[in-house]
Amino acid sequence: MKHSDWHEYFGTVSAPFACSAGSLHVLPALHSRQLGNWRDIHVYLPPSYHRSSADYPVLYMHDGQNLFDPAISFAGEWGIDDAIVATGCEAVVVAIPNIDSVRMAEYSPFADWECGGGRGEAYVDFLVETVKPIIDQAFRTRRDAASTVIGGASMGGLISLYAQRSRPDVFGCAAVMSPSLWYGREPLFAWLVAQGRRSGRFYLDIGTLEGDEMLADARRLRALLEQQGYRAGSDLRYCEQDAEHCEAAWAERFRNALPFLVKSSRL
Repeated sequence: MKHSDWHEYFGTVSAPFACSAGSLHVLPALHSRQLGNWRDIHVYLPPSYHRSSADYPVLYMHDGQNLFDPAISFAGEWGIDDAIVATGCEAVVVAIPNIDSVRMAEYSPFADWECGGGRGEAYVDFLVETVKPIIDQAFRTRRDAASTVIGGASMGGLISLYAQRSRPDVFGCAAVMSPSLWYGREPLFAWLVAQGRRSGRFYLDIGTLEGDEMLADARRLRALLEQQGYRAGSDLRYCEQDAEHCEAAWAERFRNALPFLVKSSRL
């Protein structure tokens, strides 16, 4: 598809999707040559988008069906549109839905000895080489890394960590929420250590009721990032909450994280 056709390819989505403010658009059945599959891509535009000529920071979010509408979410939606309105941190949000049968494989950068997987690099290539160029052409976006955030929870948190550290030239900030660091744990940590300090910022969180292993892994990652020179409050924000591994907890923490995630790219 030619760049000039991309605007026409996007159509405003009505039912079943709903936003408290702003508008939601869809790029239907986008093909990934990197992964060999198709999925719809949903794009949220903040309330001021159609009233201004400004360029906007962009949040690329995994498990996209859980972000806006409880009717299609796995276990409740995050209400990102409400969060953006409440905080005033306006951004374009690109929601990339998972494909359930391959979610674990696509969100895992390193194969787990028991669960397999390890297609995370191809998934990141899909975002960088296919999705982002379309979004930047079709919408008024800030294309620099400082204005481009990638985020998700659980396995989505894991792939967000990997995406930022592997492509800091594209993603300047990552929301790493309740990351499933157990998936390929030691190869992942060895890779992070070998990389050393790279550019970018991290929001990292965990629920203290998610289990001792998840909590220990998150604290280990925090310590590693601090050892590599990430500074609390500027390059790194860490949050622990008395919460379980669930959508409701991520929705609450995401709202609190938004000012940090887009602080360097306010309108």
